[in-house]
Parts: sequence; structure tokens; C-alpha cells
Amino acid sequence: MKIALVFPGQGAQYAGMGREVAEKFPIARAAFEDADAAVDFPISRLCFEGPEEDLKLTENTQPAILATSVALFRVLEEKGVRPHFVAGHSLGEYSALVAAGALKLREAIALVRRRGRYMQEAVPVGMGAMAALLGLDLSTAQAVCERAAADGQVVAPANLNSPGQIVIAGNREAVERAVNFAKGAGARRSILLPVSAPFHCALLKPAEERLSVDLDSCSFSELRYPLVTNVDAQIIRSAVDARSALKRQVSRPVRWQETVQRLLDEGVRSFVEVGPGKALLGLIRSIDKSVTMLNVEDEKSVENALRALL
Repeated sequence: MKIALVFPGQGAQYAGMGREVAEKFPIARAAFEDADAAVDFPISRLCFEGPEEDLKLTENTQPAILATSVALFRVLEEKGVRPHFVAGHSLGEYSALVAAGALKLREAIALVRRRGRYMQEAVPVGMGAMAALLGLDLSTAQAVCERAAADGQVVAPANLNSPGQIVIAGNREAVERAVNFAKGAGARRSILLPVSAPFHCALLKPAEERLSVDLDSCSFSELRYPLVTNVDAQIIRSAVDARSALKRQVSRPVRWQETVQRLLDEGVRSFVEVGPGKALLGLIRSIDKSVTMLNVEDEKSVENALRALL
């Protein structure tokens, strides 16, 4: 049975994440120590204790989720779990690449800290927004966005998550218009999301350009496990392709439904979400209910996963 490890992105964070596994497993504790050494604040304490308001800041959230996800992965790997594929949702692609050996954890932590800051600085607070459109197909969502874009404003699909769940992003006024238009187009619900920036849309192009410079200065290695990318749902194995994928994903949609479908087409029948929360498993369930789904976020779920996988 082929196994894919999938890694969550921003929004999965919560105070207390990673604490149990760091206390139980020395290899997880060592991962948090590596993360702490990479930046100028104690990531581990923020993960284990919060406060929530600090954890929600984009430039803190991204390294915190990365550190937690990699700590959990290292426990699985130490116990003998070897995936056939890896993938990650947005920020989670960095976790997947660390798991695959393409990036060192310390370098990835510093990268995503800057990534979060660049994303936040690309659009002034309050000027951008994101919204979830539930019950619309992609062509209808695109038509809604085209209608809502006006006066040079941007709004476009940003996360193509699952059948009937599309997240849009752009200028706040355009996103608000799209939310209203979506109701008339047959959406079951259309909801503004509590985010600090309009991720994965053209407004993030300045962040992409700044991050590209940083990525060019980083050392990438060939991947131990093949990865399915966010940006085009293609399988990659090389350092060159890994760097390119991270550059392009900043201002382009996350093609999560296509990513999962590609993994299914490759014969994956067991998905393990490695990191805080179970959001990705919910999306996978809406794509294919027949596969085995496990999550790994605390000591109990680690033990359950190991029993199921080994």
C-alpha cells in the first residue's frame, strides 16, 4: 500500500502543538531546538505555550507550524516510516521538502520566517482579504471573480481545495463583491476568512520577488521522496525543481485537489497528515472517501499511526 505524508499550512496552528511529542521523543525535542537556533525568538515556547495572538502573526505562524510538522515527521522516520510521496499545502510544502531532505530545517525555518514577513508587507493590513466559496465549481468561481474585479482591483481563486471548496483572494473590496456575487451564483455559503494577507494571488508578486532572491542563496538537495507540487500538481525529485516550485507558489493558486488526485493516480491509498490539526484529511475525504486517513499531531496519534503503518 502506497503512503503519502501530507503537511498542513497556515491556519492549522494552536497553542500547545508539539509539546507532547517533544516531551516524549528526544528526536522531536532536537528538531525544536534546531528551530529555536535558526531565528531570534523561541519557536518552541510559542508552539507549546502561545500566546495565541503571537502565534497568529504570519511571520511567527509559518516557522511554528514548520517546526512542529518536522518534529513529528522525524519521530515517524526514526520509527521506520518511509513514505512513497510527500506533499504540503502552501507553507506545508516547506515541511514536505524538509522531510524529503531537499532543505535543512534551520535554513527552512529562516526562509519561512522571511516568507511570512514578505507576504504581510506586500499588502497593507486591511487592504487584502480572502474568502471561502462553498458549493461552486472552478469555472463559476472564476466567473464570479472576473465580475467582481473592477477599477484595477484583483480577486482570483487562491486555494483549489476540494470539490465545492474554493478560496479566493485579492483586494478587500473586490473579495467582498465576489462574496455577494457568489451567493447569487448558487454558492451554499460564501465566507470572509480571518487572515492577515491575501495569500496566493497576484498581489503577492512583490513577496515572490523578494523570496526568490533568498531561495537562490539557499542550498537545495535532491529529494529522497518524490513530492507533488502545489503550483502545478507535478511530481518532482530534483533540487532545481524544488526551488522553482517554492518561487512560483507564492502568488499562484494552491492546486490541492489536483495534488491529491495525482497522488491517487500514482496508487496512494494511505494519507497521513503530519502536523497540527486534521484540515487536510477533511479535504482528502471529500475527494475520495475510500482511502485510509491518519493524522499525527500528538503522542496518541503518533502511536496509532505507527501501529497502522508498520
